[in-house]
Amino acid sequence: MTKRYSEDHEYVRVEGAVGTVGISPYAQEQLGDIVFVELPEIGAVFQKGDEAAVVESVKAASEIYTPVSGKIVEVNADLSGDPGRVNANPEGEGWLFKIELSDPSELDGLMDEAAYTAHIS
Repeated sequence: MTKRYSEDHEYVRVEGAVGTVGISPYAQEQLGDIVFVELPEIGAVFQKGDEAAVVESVKAASEIYTPVSGKIVEVNADLSGDPGRVNANPEGEGWLFKIELSDPSELDGLMDEAAYTAHIS
């Protein structure tokens, strides 16, 4: 398993050819209580950096950009009834969508955990 972070505070956790995407714990702390999540359509194709989802909190709405290119293969349907899962466990039950990577080499342009920790401190 490989986990990488974007400068926009999204993570992608890759197992095989599929990446699970969500927001980092730092991002959810900045947003505050999340009240609504808009997820992409299954089958939609995105390029790295495209807006793929929206997370709304009591403070603001925040666009979520996909850190890698590919096709959406699954979305976290549990979030429609319980968007607070993103606050409770953003890198676990609060994941947003799964994407089949079309170009795994894009992971090289993202930060590992140590680099991301340095980026936010």
